Amino acid sequence: MTAIHDRGLAFDLATLTRRRALTLLGGAGVASLAACGSAAPGAAPDTAAPETSATSGAVAECRDAIPEETAGPYPGDGSNGPNVLTQSGIVRGDIRTSFGTGSRTAEGVPLTITLTVRDTASGCTPYAGAAVYLWHCDIDGKYSLYSQGITGENYLRGVQEADAQGVVTFTSIFPAAYSGRWPHIHFEVYPSLAEATSAGTKITTSQLALPADVCKTVYGTAGYVQSVRNLARTSLEDDMVFSDGHDDQVAAVTGDVTGGYTASLAVPV
Repeated sequence: MTAIHDRGLAFDLATLTRRRALTLLGGAGVASLAACGSAAPGAAPDTAAPETSATSGAVAECRDAIPEETAGPYPGDGSNGPNVLTQSGIVRGDIRTSFGTGSRTAEGVPLTITLTVRDTASGCTPYAGAAVYLWHCDIDGKYSLYSQGITGENYLRGVQEADAQGVVTFTSIFPAAYSGRWPHIHFEVYPSLAEATSAGTKITTSQLALPADVCKTVYGTAGYVQSVRNLARTSLEDDMVFSDGHDDQVAAVTGDVTGGYTASLAVPV
């Protein structure tokens, strides 16, 4: 992996919320973030793993708002360098390709991401008209706009407006596992499309985690070789973001490597 992801972990540590920082300090401490998972580095993926994974995070329940998380060092929302939100073309469902002056298309196992935004202040009714900005790394664990070689690209980033049922859907690829982090997807929720595309006031910033069984299956396919090793070195319980609780953030995933997967998550805000 490139050194930029080591920087990313350090940056994430520096931008933890107060709640998460207190949790980590009260437990095993920051040193535990580097702890290895139970699988040995370089272990072969479990190709017999189930290709369907359901968790409570995707259940259309609405108790508390989804946990607030760090946006990390590569948000592309103007808070740390580039701002893709104000660019023409950012509102799109298919985020696999770059737009504007970018020319690349992200490769990898197809992944459809469906988020259902619910308004906790209104009895958990669908948050129609809310907007979601979503981004994640590519098959090599790199982030467009930031990582070496792809600073001029903006793929795997997009904004969608929630429909009458509070649903937004993105067509993407399955992200890699890079050093120091569990496989994840970032997103920000805004009260309206206008707020999102002006990089205005957001409601929340959070992250979606991908289930272990599906990750192992996907990482057994071509192009994800580095992800096998990186996945074996961490776990949801050790991850710097998800270690203090992840039941409401692990997506329900269905599908297979041939036809692609769908990841679904309820997002109460």
